[in-house]
Amino acid sequence: MPPPMSSPLRSSPTSGPGRRISGPFDALRGARSSSSASSSVYRLVRPAYTLALLVAAAWISVLTRYAPGPTSPVSVHMPPSLPASASANGPAASVSRGGVAKGHSVRGAVRSNGAGTDGASRSSAPAESDDPFDREYDNCIVGAGLSGSVIAENYARRLGQTSLIIEKRPHVGGNCYDYVDADTGIRVSQYGAHLFHTRHERVWDYVRKFSEWVPYEHKVLGMVNGKHVPIPVNIDTVNALFDLNIKTTEEMDEWLKKEQVALKDKDGNPREALNSEEVALTRVGSRLYEWIFKPYTHKQWAKYPAELGPEVLARIPVRNNRDGRYFSDPHQALPKEGYTAIFDKILSSPKITVLTDTDYFEVKDRLKCKRLYYTGPIDAYFAHLGWPKLEYRSLSFERVVQHDTPGHYQPASVVNHPQTKDPDGKVVDYTRIVEYKHMLNQTSDSTVYFVERSTDDGEPYYPVPNKKNKDLFQKYKEMAEKEEGVTFVGRLANYKYFNMDDAISNALELFDEDTEGMTKE
Repeated sequence: MPPPMSSPLRSSPTSGPGRRISGPFDALRGARSSSSASSSVYRLVRPAYTLALLVAAAWISVLTRYAPGPTSPVSVHMPPSLPASASANGPAASVSRGGVAKGHSVRGAVRSNGAGTDGASRSSAPAESDDPFDREYDNCIVGAGLSGSVIAENYARRLGQTSLIIEKRPHVGGNCYDYVDADTGIRVSQYGAHLFHTRHERVWDYVRKFSEWVPYEHKVLGMVNGKHVPIPVNIDTVNALFDLNIKTTEEMDEWLKKEQVALKDKDGNPREALNSEEVALTRVGSRLYEWIFKPYTHKQWAKYPAELGPEVLARIPVRNNRDGRYFSDPHQALPKEGYTAIFDKILSSPKITVLTDTDYFEVKDRLKCKRLYYTGPIDAYFAHLGWPKLEYRSLSFERVVQHDTPGHYQPASVVNHPQTKDPDGKVVDYTRIVEYKHMLNQTSDSTVYFVERSTDDGEPYYPVPNKKNKDLFQKYKEMAEKEEGVTFVGRLANYKYFNMDDAISNALELFDEDTEGMTKE
């Protein structure tokens, strides 16, 4: 089960090497130098030559005005209807209004505030005052992930308010970002598998505004003692690992009862688990703990369960039946066109401006907004205090393409590898392998899978919930509560893991709270 949600806390890229611009001036200069009758030819072309100089100067002025420089590190997205060859400068910093453009960016093209009947955005020449930092916004939002995007969409649709979203990455969608793999045609996620599930009816109604959803009940296998077994632990897991023939929930309950460790205080009275090791022992006993929970936790967190708070393993269910689903929520599905397409629609309002490849801390003094929502790491916001950083675990992804594979590489979309060695004694340093071809019944003559490893370096994924970090977060939280005009929202700002539906629910409830009594402009 996911941990309970906490309330939200209150309170540029550099340009490439210079290149020479060719034009009429260069062509005429070449003609002048190569002619044997240079003086007479020069007199004939002199008026055109002078005109060419003026034209060239005008073009240089235009290019200089709209090329990003030290005071304006922004370029604008080409609309997605244009071919990739239209890109002049590659994935530079970009701004998009009325939706998020895909693919490439180019200086001198502006996304219009609307779309054609075919859904494609239109472009027009930029106005002189089209610098996004010249405008005032109702809201400035740091981060184009779930929390920030949902808040901006609700302000635009329900109140007609404007929002500027500042995103450090070159894309929107946060860790939900997905794309179609070029080598296989299979839709994959850049930051690990994202499986949508919820019991919140409001969240389910909300996400269906932006996508058609395909029912999908996620199932995970674990490679344990050389066998693929269901994760979470259920009857089939126990039967496979212990060569048993448990058939009923009553028999499973009896087996678990014999395995489970009872926790008692110094007076012999039952007590609650104080860490994740005790949580696992009280649920599955020492054998399954040693085979699955202990080694996997150490791989994932670089800490043993005894070093982590009880909430880490408390999220993992143990089943007394044959239910092989990873989640039990009533609504479980995947977006038919992927998660990135959902963010494109969420951010499609002309009231929303999105800057990607832009670091908030580099542009914050140029912002003009009535209120600020911050979804980034809370310790980064207060870095000027010189306090220690909060600890996060990250992930690395090794991409493997296997051609001539019309089927699959592994028996499930996700196979966990909790143990540190395989039956042959070979070291297994990865936590899981994800094969996206299983999801949405995708077909291809090849397959692609990602080998995941947990690491200390990289994007912050998982807060490390030990006492040291919890105490440090409380200090940051106290500072956040004193910060006027800023709302800290989302998993990074709250130093707490949120499932996708939790993040959406939290953002919707926060919007309701912040806008109580407001009317649409």
